[in-house]
Amino acid sequence: MFDRRNLILGTLAASVAASAPSQTPPPARAGDAPVPGLPDPVETIDLWPKGAPGMPAVPPVETVDQRSTDPDLPDRAVRGITRPRLVVFRPRIPNGAAVLAMPGGAYTRIVIDKEGYEIARWLSARGYTVFVLFYRLPGDGWKAGPDVALSDAQRAMRLIRSRARDFAIDPERVAAMGFSAGGHLCCDLATRFAAKTYDPVDAADRLSARPFIAAPIYAVQSMTWPVAHAASREQLIGKDASPALERAHTPAENVTKQTPPCFLLHAEDDPTVPVENSLLFRAALKAQGITVETHLFTNGGHGFGLRKTIGKPVEAWPELFIEWARTQGFA
Repeated sequence: MFDRRNLILGTLAASVAASAPSQTPPPARAGDAPVPGLPDPVETIDLWPKGAPGMPAVPPVETVDQRSTDPDLPDRAVRGITRPRLVVFRPRIPNGAAVLAMPGGAYTRIVIDKEGYEIARWLSARGYTVFVLFYRLPGDGWKAGPDVALSDAQRAMRLIRSRARDFAIDPERVAAMGFSAGGHLCCDLATRFAAKTYDPVDAADRLSARPFIAAPIYAVQSMTWPVAHAASREQLIGKDASPALERAHTPAENVTKQTPPCFLLHAEDDPTVPVENSLLFRAALKAQGITVETHLFTNGGHGFGLRKTIGKPVEAWPELFIEWARTQGFA
């Protein structure tokens, strides 16, 4: 049960936790100057207390690339994650709900600002506690192969729930949101939250990894041609994947009656990830009787996040998500 007493106790615990030293710092480039008024977060949670399982023989090297030429509008991406972790955005007054945000990057990198920190700031300003997930990438040679990012997402959901009191959140009300390839991970988590992708490491792994609701945004979904996004498919399952492997990693093939309610968003002019990815997932959800809200916009392209929506109808999408989430009892 989540009540006012839990909120007060959780807020007190959160103030203590906020003063504790960080674990592995957020991904960053040495020498980068902070953007005025938009300081980077500092609080993190390492997913694996004894290190991530299944380390490659030659571990990747974590590298952050800056893709923007505007110092006031950073567009960083990180690759070579070996210490998967959550970066925490605490609201001033928590509303009791949390969001696990999974940025995209074609499973070759993870976008930091455009699909991570920006939506996290927007949601936390409205009372949501947001955890941005920096997950391991399937092309880096981890033992779990195409399930490695899902392992991190499952573990992240369980850790958030295990520490709900620290963050003044209801452990049941934890949503998943993902963008592009992070949208595939979001769909994967929504449909395969109970799949055994790693050996339990502590008490947190006894908790459910099922999101309360899920929001795949312009998501990669299908691994089958011609709908598949080529770069994400190659990184996840390889160029020559069998039809069986394609189906195993196409979330529409894995929808069950336990899949949580979903909010789907896509632009019909998306030149990178065809809108059919979301349409096929919607059809699979409907076939199982799962509640689904779907918004298709004529214009928007791909990877719009928040910054590329200004002045377009698609600019309304975050508010649409919030209003729909309320109808599901999320906040």
